[in-house]
Amino acid sequence: MENNIFDISGKNAVVTGGAGVLGGSIAKHLVEQGVNVVVLGRHQENTMAKVEELKQIGKADVIGVVSDVLDTEKLKTAREEIASKWGGIDILINCAGGNVPGATIPDDKTVFDMKIEDFEKVTQINMNGTVYPSLIFGELIAKKGEGSIINISSMASYSAITRVLGYTVAKHGIDGFTQWMAQEMAIKFSEKIRVNAIAPGFFIGNQNRALLINPDGSLTERSKKVIARTPMRRFGDITELNGAVQFLCSKAASFITGAVVPVDGGFSSFSGV
Repeated sequence: MENNIFDISGKNAVVTGGAGVLGGSIAKHLVEQGVNVVVLGRHQENTMAKVEELKQIGKADVIGVVSDVLDTEKLKTAREEIASKWGGIDILINCAGGNVPGATIPDDKTVFDMKIEDFEKVTQINMNGTVYPSLIFGELIAKKGEGSIINISSMASYSAITRVLGYTVAKHGIDGFTQWMAQEMAIKFSEKIRVNAIAPGFFIGNQNRALLINPDGSLTERSKKVIARTPMRRFGDITELNGAVQFLCSKAASFITGAVVPVDGGFSSFSGV
């Protein structure tokens, strides 16, 4: 394995939102690759259940830490707990985020009907929920002088997607933050610290299922539009994000920083014509 530039075994990773669908899938893949993983989540029961599931793989150490990505004091406590156990970390994956129902504008409403509180919830969890962990856990990586931070962008940062204003604004912020943090870490700390993002295309999960799938299992009109704009003519499988994550964490990506990598079946590059 020493000659495998994609090998990430033995590294220590923190996955925020690690008990969720996206974070859980990435955490599982990392453990399968021999990476020690911290599952960081808000809810004790869900977090510990995910930890027990991942421990069954048996290829790496897995610990659960209950914290809140919007509470900097709790994140600092989590950082000290992790540092005391492992000494430091090599990888931070910011998976906490998503949309909330109130911030998705119905077809029969307009942006002026949206509650500001719902807009703020979405922008905070997606943007601040990435910035805060990056500042707090990123300090461990800065002290080590080597490591990788991966953020979660979206197709909403490539072009406007109707109905999800807050999510769109937040994901544009993620792209800017990724680029900004990449230059800060490389110039002021080490060229071996890299900050990138992946931009998932359309995957069906709990948060968007009602938008994409009708109760009878057929595609909604929105789904049909998505498929028409996707050259591969299908939705992605959540596991298809794992290869990009591993690549960006490995030596194979040693000269890549500040990049936002689409994993989207061609959606971002297709005009539809």
